[in-house]
Amino acid sequence: MMLYNNETKLLRKRLITIVALTFTIFLLIVLSSHPQLIERDYSEGLYPFICRVLHPVLNIFPFSIGDLLYIVVIIYLLYAFFCLVKLAFKRQFKSAIVFFLGIVIGFQAGLLIFYFFWGLNYFRPSAGERLNLRDTNYTTADLKAVTAMLIDSANVCRERLTPNDLLQKNKDIYNNAEQAIRKLSNDSVHFRTYSPGIKPSMLTPLLNYLGTSGYYNPFTGEAQINYEMPVFDRPVVACHEMSHQMGFGAEDEADFVGFIAGARSHEHLLRYSAYHLAVDEFMHALRYRDSLANKELKLRVSKAVHQDFVIERAYWRSYQGRANILSGIFYDNFLKANNQPQGLATYNRMVLLVMALYRNKVHSP
Repeated sequence: MMLYNNETKLLRKRLITIVALTFTIFLLIVLSSHPQLIERDYSEGLYPFICRVLHPVLNIFPFSIGDLLYIVVIIYLLYAFFCLVKLAFKRQFKSAIVFFLGIVIGFQAGLLIFYFFWGLNYFRPSAGERLNLRDTNYTTADLKAVTAMLIDSANVCRERLTPNDLLQKNKDIYNNAEQAIRKLSNDSVHFRTYSPGIKPSMLTPLLNYLGTSGYYNPFTGEAQINYEMPVFDRPVVACHEMSHQMGFGAEDEADFVGFIAGARSHEHLLRYSAYHLAVDEFMHALRYRDSLANKELKLRVSKAVHQDFVIERAYWRSYQGRANILSGIFYDNFLKANNQPQGLATYNRMVLLVMALYRNKVHSP
């Protein structure tokens, strides 16, 4: 009888907690529709304080605390599933419900921590608005002209690479990327960051099969990178992930920041990495607008740059499978739920920001 009463009390407490957390989440949803308020009070108010606390502390550790956190959560969820099945077989349904409600509370608490520590940055005004890069009325001729500029830059940067550049150690790649992000932060208040850092992900073997080049952990504020992908991809991906530490939530914005940081760097591999990414994005955009222009500009790409694209695609193709497809579906829906209605296509919207940045060059006499 005592056990029954304790379970009833615990069930009641957990139901009350779920209702309270649901109401808090509802308030968060209401808040997300006020981007200027989020910008003032969160992105430029609370979030920098969180960065000043989290980043210096977790940078002390050479490994990713976020990776360990995810591993622990996955192990616990497997354990929780086993416990639920065990309780169901024993017909202890009330105990199973109480246990399940505990999991629901954990999920709700995790969701609130996600948005409190970083996720609200998804709902701030767009980077185009904050950086005054909102002119998206470019023509196909403009797109072709900028694509040609980027190809020429990539060709020149690739020529400057030495064999030692292509054998650069990950530690040096990370240091160069961090320096580029710090320089960008010092040059403009729009790219302010606090103790940026990049770490190799312990989950890299899994990331390969998921088709993921890196990820940002919103719970710990750590930027992780896939340390096995082609060397010319790593520098700009490192900058991309550290741009999330700046508070750039949308993936197109993070790609844009990574490109800006790399293009302004004097380090050869990072600079090439940035233009390599930009050429890839712009050639995709041009193919949809004008396939003939796309074929024409392909001839402009140097043999070395073209070979790097071949190496890159062969690398990811070697890991393609069902896990990659499932992760793509999951992440696509995740982006759509967080103010990025185009889902994975959001990555390609980097083109809009770069086009706005290049508009003066395109129309200059």
